[in-house]
Amino acid sequence: MADTAYERVLCVKNEVLVYRIPPRPSNRGYRADEWKLENPEWTGRLRVVSKGKDLLIKLEDKNNGELFAQCPVDSYPGIAIEPVMDSSRYFVIRIKDDSGRSAFIGIGFHDRADSFDLNVSIQDHFKWLKQEAEEEKIAKTVDVGPKLDLGFKEGQTITLNLGTKKGDGSKSRKTTTGASGLGLLPPPPGGLKLPPPSSTSSTASSGSSQPNTFQASPAQSLDLLLDIGSSEPVASGQKPLVTQNPPDLWGDFASASGSQSMSSNNSGGDWVQF
Repeated sequence: MADTAYERVLCVKNEVLVYRIPPRPSNRGYRADEWKLENPEWTGRLRVVSKGKDLLIKLEDKNNGELFAQCPVDSYPGIAIEPVMDSSRYFVIRIKDDSGRSAFIGIGFHDRADSFDLNVSIQDHFKWLKQEAEEEKIAKTVDVGPKLDLGFKEGQTITLNLGTKKGDGSKSRKTTTGASGLGLLPPPPGGLKLPPPSSTSSTASSGSSQPNTFQASPAQSLDLLLDIGSSEPVASGQKPLVTQNPPDLWGDFASASGSQSMSSNNSGGDWVQF
């Protein structure tokens, strides 16, 4: 990996126990009860660091940070780190120096949660590597595919169908034509229709337009007043009878004298002078 890659710290445990382990007795695996658990060879700090795609388990001095040993992990589960058969708090790791020499040592924790965190940090790193490999594979598959040439060649044309209905266009252009040949729009729907004039109203209107010129003379006006109380009808076309000297209807009241009086025995009333 390039030296420009930066380190990421995935897990830190401030106390780890290191043991010298005997050779593997058989293919059945390691057992922690065969170690001297009461007397660890070294005690320090553990850090899980990733640098690009590389993963390292570093054992360092917890006071000054000096490197004691480191274990490159290329796969998990694998030979680089292996849990023991009789406990979940102990592991066997393969350490390497700069010259390439390797050795197997045992590590352990007092708390079971510390060993769980170590497992999770290593598993997350390899899950991330697997996801990146799948994404790179998909990207290469897309790039290798043939590219479509969507450009027009020389002399090539296309026809576009916009989906316009012929019936709608013909209806919009249709207008009514009058006698003069000019195109007129039809009247709006729901307009007010006036009824035709009747003969009775026209006759009445024509008769009312002529003024009434009849004027009665003073003698005829008097005759009309005298005929109010008469029950005899006047024949049509015949002029009413006009009296030369009409009676004075108010004469009896005017001719009454102040000396004349009238008495009534029954009522006992008197006539007074007007």
